[in-house]
Amino acid sequence: MNHTTAHDTPVPLVLAGARGHGRWHLENIRRLADKGIVRLAGVCELTPLTVDELPDGLGTPEQSADFGALLDSTGAAIAVICTPIPTHTDLALAAAQRGVHILLEKPPAPSYAEFRRMADGVAAAGVVCQIGFQSLGSHAVPAIRKMIADGLIGEVTGIGGAGAWARAEAYYQRAPWAGKRRLNGVDVIDGALTNPLAHAVATGLALGGAGRAEDVAAIETELLRANDIESDDTSCVRITTARGGRITVAATLCAENPGEPYNVVHGTSGRITFWYKQDRVLVQRAGHGPEEIEYGRTDLLENLVDHLVDGADLLVPPETTGAFMKVVEAIRTAPDPRALPADAWHRLPEEDRRVVDGIDALVTAAADDLALYSELGARWALPEPPANEVST
Repeated sequence: MNHTTAHDTPVPLVLAGARGHGRWHLENIRRLADKGIVRLAGVCELTPLTVDELPDGLGTPEQSADFGALLDSTGAAIAVICTPIPTHTDLALAAAQRGVHILLEKPPAPSYAEFRRMADGVAAAGVVCQIGFQSLGSHAVPAIRKMIADGLIGEVTGIGGAGAWARAEAYYQRAPWAGKRRLNGVDVIDGALTNPLAHAVATGLALGGAGRAEDVAAIETELLRANDIESDDTSCVRITTARGGRITVAATLCAENPGEPYNVVHGTSGRITFWYKQDRVLVQRAGHGPEEIEYGRTDLLENLVDHLVDGADLLVPPETTGAFMKVVEAIRTAPDPRALPADAWHRLPEEDRRVVDGIDALVTAAADDLALYSELGARWALPEPPANEVST
């Protein structure tokens, strides 16, 4: 694409995975199509979308279950990939080999090795790849980083992340890979921190200026589950950065009262709280009244097009998610999540979900104190003594 055609002709794109979270992408593509920025040329789904499943205004895109063939026949310039996590790398490479640029949904891959295979393959092919961490398109992220650099809250002592969400038991039946660590011998790693609350981890790393793989020195994990699943639904992670910073993120899908997830930057003379889904920031500092600011956000697909057409800076290239992938890898290689004892949770039948008692306060405390659940006195988070130890 040369610069003279800037936005004169909509960029043709293919969406792979148009159901589930893919429906959000369909609506977003329609929004950008209305602005004349993109054109939906094809949809890749195992079963074609019905007329009712296609939002008005998208015309009749070509449909096929064969991703490569669809890219070839449509002449797509961009592929939006929103498919099960274990398929991400192969689909991204199929697009890259055809010179097609990519918006790849998060998490980019289920293991660090798969992430490297994807990122290296994309780089070798010379195409552009944007990773779909929407929160990293928020104008709050550079604004907070500037506040930190300007010493607004003194020296940073650490960064917390908190996500107390609720998911019904049916959530884990939504797809064969849901709630799985592995499926048919392939890594999936669909846990609370790696998928639904992945933004809390990625945004915490971004605020700490620790987005790249080499920015991570050590990772501690505590992975637990109240639901009858393989992966974690209640977990926390503490990342020590190469510069000695600490980032602690606590998450649960079994909240008592689900709330907005957030990151918090702790300083020696104040704190900055960022509700990343709302682009809302609260600055609290010594000698000043609290200040709340709402920021705008750049859509990542729009940013990818602007990058290709006008040379705008790409917001989330793969390298900037390397540290997040190190966290995914630590979770992947950790012992399987432990089932919480039966007396630690209860079921809410009317909402078809499990609730971990006292978890909301623990999630908040972990983000405030940069502490793990076990350090906050959660009995169930302590590792069990080895079976061969006999107590006397």
